[in-house]
Amino acid sequence: MNLSKAEIILKFDIWLNAWNEHKLEKVMQFMHEEVEFENWNGQIFSGKNALQKAWLPWFISHGNFKFFQEDLFVDEQEQKICFTWKLEWPSIEKKYLGKSEIRTGMDVLHLKEGKVYKKYTYSKTYILIDSEIVNLYAE
Repeated sequence: MNLSKAEIILKFDIWLNAWNEHKLEKVMQFMHEEVEFENWNGQIFSGKNALQKAWLPWFISHGNFKFFQEDLFVDEQEQKICFTWKLEWPSIEKKYLGKSEIRTGMDVLHLKEGKVYKKYTYSKTYILIDSEIVNLYAE
């Protein structure tokens, strides 16, 4: 089942709002049973249940995170979405725990049967913490 471009955008908007409302079950409604998710830190989760289990702690202690869509590209024929985002949340970096952080990146989403089947997340190698640039180096 292929979605039209308008349907993809509508579903995407509802999905992004679910993230910002911190409603994991609503977010998961848009995920395919066989979803594969690769996080910005290299972790890979396969299957909807594994992904929900991995995301649950983040949603429980969400710190009022907010995603802001910057650009959105939809390929109707290929059923793919690419969007750039800004994430505002309390930092999880060891030296800056809880301080105001802004992280930017991009997600590439592949749809299957109208749901997210593959989700690849890429993040810049620096973040802003209290308006200061902090490089993310391997320690």
